[in-house]
Amino acid sequence: MNDSLPPAAPADECGFAHAIGVIKGKWKPTIIWELHAQPIRFGELRRRLGGISEKMLFEQLRQLEADGIVHRQAFEEEPTLRVEYSLTEAGAALNDAAHRLAEWGERHRQRPAAAS
Repeated sequence: MNDSLPPAAPADECGFAHAIGVIKGKWKPTIIWELHAQPIRFGELRRRLGGISEKMLFEQLRQLEADGIVHRQAFEEEPTLRVEYSLTEAGAALNDAAHRLAEWGERHRQRPAAAS
């Protein structure tokens, strides 16, 4: 055993575990992906996701906003309020990391199974 290595951090203190915790769930990775190119209004985002309820989308966006991944900007317009969502700098960095992880997954999935 190598005595020069520091002890491993508990799993809940690991940076990777934190990142996975931020994006875990059915909708968060897709929401982040949809927001990566440009700000999107709530209704348009819901149409793009297909199958998500208004309540679930609202909750997911609020959680991502609380985690510093999504920015919500409200515009006072007559006769209604217009709201757009976009990625923060941290959200864009997370999207880039998730994209690299997805690329790894695609390469790994396409590999033939190792002989047992």
